[in-house]
Amino acid sequence: MLRNFRPVLAVGFAALAHATPAVAADVTLMLDAPEAEAVSINYRCEESSATMTVEYINAGEDSLAMVPVEGGRRVMVAVLAASGARYAGGAFVWWTKGREGSLYDLRKGEDADPVATCVEQE
Repeated sequence: MLRNFRPVLAVGFAALAHATPAVAADVTLMLDAPEAEAVSINYRCEESSATMTVEYINAGEDSLAMVPVEGGRRVMVAVLAASGARYAGGAFVWWTKGREGSLYDLRKGEDADPVATCVEQE
């Protein structure tokens, strides 16, 4: 059990609880990894000049990203990618390569352009 990891998960899932009343406010994930790391990265998105914060949780082979989507936060899990890091959750994919991240809405089709293209802020 990753004791130092629980507060990060609790904060992220509490945000989900406020966005959707039917979601439980306290969720604990048991990850089989000796160490865990939680990192928040701020991005500026080109289309709207808006900023967003993505929270990454890395524990051995398990990686999650909490990405702001449609007024809430979507929990996404790392999936196979040819390059970069690709996270999927529901109808959305968050794909990072270097300092850039792109958000895709799969409901728009597999070959659709990203709905947001963002660059990591320093």
